[in-house]
Amino acid sequence: MPPVLRLLGRVPVAFSLISVLATHRADAQRAAPQRTPTDSARTKNVALEEVVVAASKVQESILQSPVTVEKLNARALRLTPAPSFFDAIEHVKGVQVITPSLGFKVINARGFSNTTNVRFVQLVDGLDNQAPHIGAPIGNALGPSDLDINTVEIVPGTAAALYGLNAINGLANFTTKNPFSFEGLSVQQKTGLNHFNDQSTGVHPYSETSLRYAKVLVANKLAFKVNTTYLRGYDWIADNYTDINPSGNATTGLFGDDNPAGDPVSSYGNESSNRSNLILGGKTYQVARTGYREKDVTDYHLQTIKTDGALHYRLANNTELAYTYRFSSIDNVYQRSNRFRLADYRLQQHGLSLISPVVQVRAYLTRENTGKSYNLRSMGENLDRSYKTDAVWNQDYTAAWNAATQAGQPVAQAHATARAVADAGRLQPGTPEFKDRLRQLQDINDWDRGAALRVQSDLLHAEGQVNIGEAFRRQASPNFPQWLDLLAGADHRTYVVVPDGNYFRNPNPGKDPLTDNLTYSKTGGFVQAGAHLFADKIRLTATARADKNDYFSIRFNPRLTAVYSPTQRHNFRLSYQSGYRFPSLFEGFSNVNSGQVQRVGGLRVMSDGVFENSYLRTSIDAFNAAVTSDVNTGGLTRTQAVVKNQGRLVKNAYTYLKPEFIKSVELGYKAALLSDARLLLDIDFYYNSYRDFIAQVEAYVPISSTGNILTTTDTNLNAIATALSARGSQSRYRLWTNSKSQVHNYGGSAGLHYELAGGYLAGATATYARLDRTTNGDGLEDGFNTPRWAYNLSLGNEKAYKNFGFGLNYRWQARYYSQTFLVNGYVPAYSNLDAQLSYALTTPSLRFKLGATNLLNQYYYSFLGGPSIGGLYYLAVTWGMR
Repeated sequence: MPPVLRLLGRVPVAFSLISVLATHRADAQRAAPQRTPTDSARTKNVALEEVVVAASKVQESILQSPVTVEKLNARALRLTPAPSFFDAIEHVKGVQVITPSLGFKVINARGFSNTTNVRFVQLVDGLDNQAPHIGAPIGNALGPSDLDINTVEIVPGTAAALYGLNAINGLANFTTKNPFSFEGLSVQQKTGLNHFNDQSTGVHPYSETSLRYAKVLVANKLAFKVNTTYLRGYDWIADNYTDINPSGNATTGLFGDDNPAGDPVSSYGNESSNRSNLILGGKTYQVARTGYREKDVTDYHLQTIKTDGALHYRLANNTELAYTYRFSSIDNVYQRSNRFRLADYRLQQHGLSLISPVVQVRAYLTRENTGKSYNLRSMGENLDRSYKTDAVWNQDYTAAWNAATQAGQPVAQAHATARAVADAGRLQPGTPEFKDRLRQLQDINDWDRGAALRVQSDLLHAEGQVNIGEAFRRQASPNFPQWLDLLAGADHRTYVVVPDGNYFRNPNPGKDPLTDNLTYSKTGGFVQAGAHLFADKIRLTATARADKNDYFSIRFNPRLTAVYSPTQRHNFRLSYQSGYRFPSLFEGFSNVNSGQVQRVGGLRVMSDGVFENSYLRTSIDAFNAAVTSDVNTGGLTRTQAVVKNQGRLVKNAYTYLKPEFIKSVELGYKAALLSDARLLLDIDFYYNSYRDFIAQVEAYVPISSTGNILTTTDTNLNAIATALSARGSQSRYRLWTNSKSQVHNYGGSAGLHYELAGGYLAGATATYARLDRTTNGDGLEDGFNTPRWAYNLSLGNEKAYKNFGFGLNYRWQARYYSQTFLVNGYVPAYSNLDAQLSYALTTPSLRFKLGATNLLNQYYYSFLGGPSIGGLYYLAVTWGMR
């Protein structure tokens, strides 16, 4: 039996097929023929007519949504100067977007953003499009093209009570065009240029070709569509060479270019695990391997090939059964803890959906194969080590330094001489030997010797939802209150990973770690009740959800909402909800040796015994720094300094993973103002409390000369301290665990959209986000990584003069403190002006769009450790799109 069918059998769906089909037949008798929808944004009083689904899983007025929801409709997408609908999301109120790559952008809302945002969920027609082993999407790699996108709905803030998909920071749902309503052939070509005035490279072309074809085969019964997109370009370059270890040799007075332990941000192979303490001239110096710049170890050419097809069958006018297949092949730069080159990275998804006013069922299988991808940090490390081991390099360095000082060279110059001697024979970027070695390491799936990322994983998901209230109303049940809404749903998800021997192994007892697939599952469900009271002036909803994840006990979380509408145009909302985020696959099960540090998942089945016998790396660093200082400046022997400072060592107090948890309160007001409802106002305020952040801690286990773990029960602290003062007598771990902090943050946003005479649409939004306080802060909680203030200003008109239109968007955000796995520091404030000019013909259906993002080409970083982002200038020609 196929795995999707086996999975469906495990899902407790609360309906029978017989009753579903009966509902379909009754629905077919009542429903009127469906007409092709018009762009409601062109009609009068659009604010009163716009509907959304993502906020409550049922259709409702956007004005009366019980939580904040933002929507990009067809008109907004035409007016945006962004090159794609996905890029346009950055201009949405309350949304933050960071850019690790031209082909990979990360969406977040309401704080605690990172380069792999596992707290924000992306859906395409209700199907999660994450990469399974990552637990988050790779931008829009598995999403729709501009030709097939219909609307975008974004829910900033937790949506976990309804969706249960780790959506504790927010959710976006991309709705595509139905082939029954949008039939025909559409073609789009985007041609552009970027990297103007880029010191790291010259100007490069950008191209994206898309095609969509939809056809109704049997009138109002059977239709299909196909989409394909081919994108090529040259990625943004990470070229930040700021030293993030400037004080590595402060006790010897070596700083700046004289620091032999320098660690530039966009350089790999000189990180902490690639440094040694060398005793030279009676002093201890911290010395790093030379490393390689990012642009030396990666290929910045990017390419994305996407295709999808869907077959739709209408059982009734409002009931559709659809099968969808999506495929994507990706070559670009991706960032998680480290930066990766994705090469021949493939995602595919099979989805089956049954959608009706009463019942919704979805089942899908997502498959991931990382192809020939590799870790840039491991590549830099092992390029150095592949020609000369650390031990040999250190010996050569020491001998050369001694010879140089004996010849009378100053200390700083002797370090430069020693590096040049030790680097003799080092592979030089661009040479045939360097390229051959890079290809060899790209294929070695062991990050202590190579750099390959070789993961194959699947995600199997099935869910069902029944609108009980709608079912009763359609049956005209006299005993069911018309003011009451009832909704219930259930879902099941299983991850399956093929062990690769480096990144994943099967840890379960009785399973072969290298041949038996690893599985990780979750089952959940919700019930929701809503009431429409006092002539629909008050709407109340209560939602209760339960989730059971492997390795964890059942978790419950509620959502309570209230909307007060004194008139149709004025709506006040209040909500309280909580949510859980369960560990992703790599947080729970990773098992990677990376730079002589083993990164281990935080589940007990992965790291049993490590937490109990390790010491915090932060305390070990402080201990060794104090030892070095006492040796270099205090006149103590190393043994004396170890005994003196051993009290600085701190035993690891962290333990095995628990789910993250959030509680959130939100207030909001949305109104359609003026007599013609042309002014839309939306204001929201929220307050969040987080606990048990899933984060990483580095902790080292002391090892005896015989290879046994040293514990406080069988040895004294002197032996442990001595072991932790030398690299060879410690096992190094980076462990996934939970922060002990409880974190509070708050913020809000306000937006005004005004449709002026003549078709002009003006908008202004402002977003405020602030970290309120951290209780029992231990420094492990994810960085807030969010600007305190951001605002957008926009102005556009599709027909400013005859068939000519334009769109302008100006975005500014304040500087903020960025904490990533690569580097910490302040991201400077930056602003962007995006602009487009358009010309549209109706016969033939042809549209030209000349646009630019970052029109003034002012390079900036959206986060530290990422690339420098300049202007992208493009011309888009679209034929046949409705």
